[in-house]
This record gives sequence, structure tokens and C-alpha cells, in this order.
Amino acid sequence: MELHELSAVALAHALRHREVGAVEVVTHFLDRAGRDDCGAFVALTPELALARARALDEAPPVAPLHGMPLADKDLQLRAGVRATHGSRAHLHDPPAPTSDETTLLVDASGAVSIGRTATPEFGFAGYTSSLAHGHTTIPGHPTLGAGGSSGGAAAAVAARMLPFAPGSDAAGSVRIPAAACGIVGIKPSRALVPVTPRGLMGTLVTPGTLGRTVADAALLLDALTGGRLVGALGRDPEPRRIAVLRDFRPWAGITDGPLSPEAGRALDVAARRLASAGHEVEELDGPELPGYADAFRTRWHASAAELASTDGQLALYEPLTRYFVESGRRLAPEVVAAAGRRLDELGATIRRAFSPFDAVLTPTTALPPRPVGWAGDDPEANFRRQCEYTPHTSFVNVAGLPAVSVPVLSLGPGLSMGVQVIGRLRQEAIIVPLAAQLEADG
Repeated sequence: MELHELSAVALAHALRHREVGAVEVVTHFLDRAGRDDCGAFVALTPELALARARALDEAPPVAPLHGMPLADKDLQLRAGVRATHGSRAHLHDPPAPTSDETTLLVDASGAVSIGRTATPEFGFAGYTSSLAHGHTTIPGHPTLGAGGSSGGAAAAVAARMLPFAPGSDAAGSVRIPAAACGIVGIKPSRALVPVTPRGLMGTLVTPGTLGRTVADAALLLDALTGGRLVGALGRDPEPRRIAVLRDFRPWAGITDGPLSPEAGRALDVAARRLASAGHEVEELDGPELPGYADAFRTRWHASAAELASTDGQLALYEPLTRYFVESGRRLAPEVVAAAGRRLDELGATIRRAFSPFDAVLTPTTALPPRPVGWAGDDPEANFRRQCEYTPHTSFVNVAGLPAVSVPVLSLGPGLSMGVQVIGRLRQEAIIVPLAAQLEADG
């Protein structure tokens, strides 16, 4: 069996037990990444990666991810490496002088970054395309977008160019591409993984992990948090109370579209599997969230306005980013503050509505994977179509809850639909085994 065919859990075991060396593993994955045909990577850093791998081969394998290859999302800062943020305005920036908190956690885990994965400009879209780096597509399906904003990470994992990968998620940016690419994405509870504050986005964004299996994604999350999720996967979860959230439309007024037949079938499949496993599964009417769409959009636009943009940079921004920035700059401070308060109230409403349940199921995306360019160039229409594709992800960030996206319904070779298993705050140890149970029954 070749190295890329091993699960991340198996590869990490082999590295820790000196069955294979870090240089051999990193070289293997650099070679695969060098043949990237889906736009997963925006840069490779072989010299830095191999130097770190050589140092690890000379050291005792004490870190949990000793020698494991991964890559930084192009929003993360790594000292000595340029971060372009998916933007033409930053293609020629100098290398970052320091690493951000997520990168430091990755390094402390013993992992080796081999490069940078693609993101839309500043991570502001649920697809991964940019004028700076082109389109990121689902491996084997060059006309279908990989989702976003951690689309490069998801595509790299799905194509076995990486065993797992970190991402970040402010409105679904780990779960959406995981669903599009047929892999697993975990968004942990707010503040479970330390993150460098990023202004108004700070309470929405959290680092997350992507893997081909639940155990692989959990392994990376464990390494970042000191958790024990992988250990909890060796036994079946005890019977849980699970709600199915079917006709929930938090984006009413922006998009009122129903679920696609594929999303409905995926939800039915997941509910049946969990009921067959002995869990109590029931339908739930979603909570009313008046003002959600306006408040979230205000917060999103205001966060874009915080970009330290010169006129020259703004001219290089893509139409969607420029629209967000310019719209955000027109917002009065009291309007932004009121939107923040409203989202806090709605987050509490969501947590109360879900509190009787151990987990809540929704589709990850309301539609199957979308063609490249499907959202279009008009900013207003683009934003509306993104909401139509992924209406069920951003409210989880607003509530600060953990969620796992896991594929459950095949749509053909390399294509699937995923469901989202949402848990209570800091209850990853409940929902991750449930997600693994869905996966095992697939």
C-alpha cells in the first residue's frame, strides 16, 4: 500500500513507531501535490518542508503528529512564507514576519507544512475561486467547484495530496467544502481552538479540520486541542436524542428556496441510520430567527470594511470583496453594534432550541455541488446564490456550536451529499462518534 492510501491515523502511527521516516513521507506528498490538477494548492514550500522533516527524523517522535504532512490555508500566517489571502492585492507581499496562533499549534503538534492551500479572496465566499489563483474544483470533476472557503484544503485531502488539513470556518468554510468534496469536516465549538482575534469576525471564525474519515479529521483536532476524540471512536455511542431539522430557513428574505431532492434524501438516510443504531430520532421545527439575514449580512460587510485597504489595493479586489468593503464602510457604527447584539440574541435562541437534544441533523448544503462560476459576477446575486446553496451553516457559527459534516449519500463516483451533525457547546465528544457511526453505516 502506498503512503497516500493510508488513513491519517495509520500514517501517524507508522511515523511515531519509526516504520517510515518524515523525509520519505513529506517527499511522497510533495510529489503528489506537485501534480495538483484541481487547484488545491497556491504554493508549495519544499525546502522548508524537507528541512523540518530532516530535523524531525533526528528527534524522538514525541509530538502527536510527528512528521505528518499538511498545508496552511492561504489565510494563515507562517513566518518566512508569503500569505496572499487569495487576493491579487497581496501577490507580491513580503513573507510574513511571524506565524499566527493556528500555525504555531500545527507546528507544536509535530506536523510538517508542505505549502499553502487555496481560498477565495480573504475567505469571503462559500466557493474557492479567485482572480489571483484560479478555480479549485472537486477532484475528478473539473467543472464542479470544491466549495469554500477552505476549498483548497478539502480538494487536497480528497485527492490524497494530503492525509488531512486545517481550515477555518466563519460561516461554513470547513463544512461546505467537506460536503462538496465528499470528505469530513469538523468545526469545533467557539474558542475551543485558540485563534488570533480578527475584529468583527473574531466571534464567528474558528479553526477546523478536514479528513477523509471522521477519525482522520478528529486526529488533527485532537492535536490542536489536546483532546481525546479519536479514543472515543473505538466504541459505539450510547443512545442519544437526535433532532432532524428539515424545513428551516434562517435566510428568509434573502432566499426561501426549499431543499433539493438530494439534500432531502441525504437527511432521510442519516436519520434512518441513526434510528437503526438505537438512537431516538424526531423531527424538530426550527426556531424563529427574525432579523437573522439582515444582522448577519451587516456583520459580514462590516468585517470586510475592517480590511486595511489602500485605494490601490481596493482597485485590485474582486467585485464581491469590493462590494462587501464599500457596503461595510457605509454602515453607521450604531447599526453594526445593533447587528452584533441581534446575532448574540439569536445565537442564544438557537442554543435554547437545541438544548433538549444531544445532536441536531441538517443537510450541510441545500443543493448538490455547484458548477464553477455558478454564483455569478453580480455581487448581490452572488451573495444570494451562496445563501441558497448553504443556508444551514452560518447559524452554527452564530450560536458557537460544534458541527461535523459527513458524507452519507453517493451521487456517483467522487460526488456525494453530506449532513451536518450539530452538538451542544463543548460536546464534540458526543457528535464526533455519531458522525463516525453514520460513516460506518454508509
